[in-house]
Amino acid sequence: MRITDKYIKTGYFWLPGKEDIKIPGVLSIIDGGAAELEIIGHFDGIESFNSPDDLDRILGLVEGDGLVTLDHCFYTKKNFAFGGISKSIIFVNKVFCGANWDKDVTISFNTFSFEVDCLDEWVGISGIAVDGDDPRLKTTITYTPPEKRIFELANGMTLEIGFAYTLPGSPNLKEAKVTQRTYFRLVSEELHELNEFIGIASKITNFMCFAIDDVVSIKNVSATSYEIQRNIGEKKYPVPIKIYYQSTTYVEKVPNKSWHNMLFTFGTIQDNAQDVFNNWLNAYEYLAPAMNLYFSTKMDAQKYLEGKFLALAQGLETYHRRTSNETLMDTDAFSKLVEEIIHGCPEDKREWLQGRLMHGNELNLGKRLKCIIEPFKEYLGNKSERGKLLRSIVNTRNYFTHYSESLESEAANGAALWEICEKIEAIFNLHFLKVIGFTTEEISSVVKNSRSLHGKLKD
Repeated sequence: MRITDKYIKTGYFWLPGKEDIKIPGVLSIIDGGAAELEIIGHFDGIESFNSPDDLDRILGLVEGDGLVTLDHCFYTKKNFAFGGISKSIIFVNKVFCGANWDKDVTISFNTFSFEVDCLDEWVGISGIAVDGDDPRLKTTITYTPPEKRIFELANGMTLEIGFAYTLPGSPNLKEAKVTQRTYFRLVSEELHELNEFIGIASKITNFMCFAIDDVVSIKNVSATSYEIQRNIGEKKYPVPIKIYYQSTTYVEKVPNKSWHNMLFTFGTIQDNAQDVFNNWLNAYEYLAPAMNLYFSTKMDAQKYLEGKFLALAQGLETYHRRTSNETLMDTDAFSKLVEEIIHGCPEDKREWLQGRLMHGNELNLGKRLKCIIEPFKEYLGNKSERGKLLRSIVNTRNYFTHYSESLESEAANGAALWEICEKIEAIFNLHFLKVIGFTTEEISSVVKNSRSLHGKLKD
């Protein structure tokens, strides 16, 4: 999670059910979402010397944000100073700003709002209009809030693309400023635990990484529950709860992508965006391992090029396993063949041979890769170039898996290995476009107009 503003708040903290024992402390959250609480002394005082370090839930009241709930906590530094002052540090898994939840009370919401890097550029919708034929004489700036886009998800929730804005205050003698920011919002009629919303938001963030073709981080997360409301005048409104946690999709560098450097934009899918979002979320039901391997290479989980290549190659193999039941021969014919082979084998070697033949009807990596690139072979060169690419992927995968000396000279390295990784990424991109419902013509248009994809596919 991206934290744009440094978060350091002082306050008082206590354990649920022990509101009469409040301890001063400082709650800090750094960019990335890691949170810690520094307190004076310990909860339960000297009695905590032999107690477990897991605190589960801590409640508090901090400057600016008021009530906070710190969830799934444990000591990382526990100091005892007999007769003096000691400080202890507590790791905090999740921070909820705006309310207190007692121990064993499930934290649940019915809306979950979040943003990601470059979302404004990807959506490309603005309510700001500037009218000034001659700006030396008169310029008129108007703002009309765009209508939010609402999409029904197969899981019973709705996904909204909304637009928040701020208008100039008064008086404005030197500056008039209008700002707009785009956000996603998941809405449900029923309450759901936070992790359910986080799981869906993580998949949507991965979708944005794919569409923008860069690592984007989730940020500005908040949620509401119809069980937590406050009175404003004669009406009741849900209390917005700001949420901080460490997300999987985070890199320190903030991407700077304009629309023409993305794989595709919202404008490309706006006519069937509901189907696109549902197709992506549904794909996780059967493609999660392959998708996780692909995105692990985008999130810098693989620090070395060899590791990135292995994850991408394994991802392609896994993708084919999850989308195809193709085998070398008919299943019944293979079973009969295995039976005949086992029957002719010495009895004391049959168990060993059966283990060797267990996966004998599966396609090898080379054949799987050939099937994978078949729908998009026109983008990967002529037959000779495609054959060279496949051999290089197979030989390099086998070498980095077993480090056989006989394959060392056939394995790619350096710039050649980097180019292969780019090609595999492009193959993933093409298949993901197919998964979310792009037609052959639409995929061809993306290849033609996307600088990033075109660059991966170039010779």
